[in-house]
Amino acid sequence: MAVEKYVLSNGLEVVLHVDRRTPTVAVNVWYHVGSKDEPAKKNGFAHLFEHLMFQGSRNVPEDEFFHFLEKAGASDHNGSTNTDRTNYFETVPSTQLPLALWLESDRMGFLLDHVDEKTFKEQREVVLNERRQNYENASYGMVSQFIRAALYPEGHPYHLLTIGTPEDLGRATLEDVRAFYRRFYVPNNATLVVAGDIDVAHTKELVAKYFGTLKRGADPHTATTPIAIPPPRGEQHLSVEADVELGRVQLTWPTPEMFTASDLELDVLARILSDGRTSRLYKRLVYDEKLAQDVWAYEDSRILGSQFEVGVALRKGVDPDKVLAILDEEIAKISKSAPSAAELDRAKTNTVAPLVFGLESLTHRADLLNQYNQDTGDPAFITKHIAAYEKTSAEDVEKVAARFLTKEARIVTIVTPTPGAPRAGRLTGGAK
Repeated sequence: MAVEKYVLSNGLEVVLHVDRRTPTVAVNVWYHVGSKDEPAKKNGFAHLFEHLMFQGSRNVPEDEFFHFLEKAGASDHNGSTNTDRTNYFETVPSTQLPLALWLESDRMGFLLDHVDEKTFKEQREVVLNERRQNYENASYGMVSQFIRAALYPEGHPYHLLTIGTPEDLGRATLEDVRAFYRRFYVPNNATLVVAGDIDVAHTKELVAKYFGTLKRGADPHTATTPIAIPPPRGEQHLSVEADVELGRVQLTWPTPEMFTASDLELDVLARILSDGRTSRLYKRLVYDEKLAQDVWAYEDSRILGSQFEVGVALRKGVDPDKVLAILDEEIAKISKSAPSAAELDRAKTNTVAPLVFGLESLTHRADLLNQYNQDTGDPAFITKHIAAYEKTSAEDVEKVAARFLTKEARIVTIVTPTPGAPRAGRLTGGAK
């Protein structure tokens, strides 16, 4: 993926990528702020701000942002927030590139000309409803918060969920929101990717026209340096009761930050453990012994540090301790004996293939360029990314399992079906 990267005088990074196979163009903006960067007692502000960004700006009336794009024939348009960044994107016919750039520049430079108390309170309620729907009233909805709070000590940027706490959102004021915007939503804390059917020279003119006059802000000082969590305190156990049909067993370990060698090797390990019916955990727990409805394993990669999770959805009546013993056996095996060549090849193929096939979507490709740019400094990192997976050896997988998947460093979470308990789960007794 050939790209050109340059920086405007106001600090805005720009990445251009030409693909003229279809007459469409993806505009993708990353603000380098996520929930990890929120001030104390302001949990949920990054996500709240994502909502406010769609409500209008100086020259875009309330609720008209999407209407402009839909009338122009946009195929994709949305935004999202996670711990590490907030993104906004639209894919439009290439003739509508000026519209997409104008919309993004207007809210980058002039959002506060529109946001008022009414808009702020409405969107805060939308976010609180989203939390209720996706977490507080969802099956297993709060389990991830219990695990995160146990894994990352209080004060760590990943201690709380991105969605925000009702207490912090409830005490938020319009002035808090304005201060957040002035600090983080500045050109020098953003990267603009324009990918697709573009003429490079003309696109640069458009970018300069719409973004070049926006004022540079103060350095927002976002968190980018990996943070080591305290040394292992021994195996921790979380007991959760939930009004659900199936119990769960989940194991979680702290692991290195994204795009390190160990992080990528753990991706491959996760595939060997749970990807497909012939994977080790699926075959044994679901197919052979019929103790589980489903299993999963994944490396949740982030800038400041990652976490590796193994999870099992139990069949009714199954003793979680029996499943935990089997998980221990399988993890011990791969920690002491390298996977077979066939297992390794299949895992590497299944890791690389989705990455490559995802490039078929122009929207996804533009977002990937932005991710690589933020996390590695190289928007064209995909070649190195694939090469790192391909060079992973069976011995690498064995070593990374032995190094990180230890009992001393893990959190064991048992979710027990309990009629009358919250569907989202309640912690009984805390970590121990």
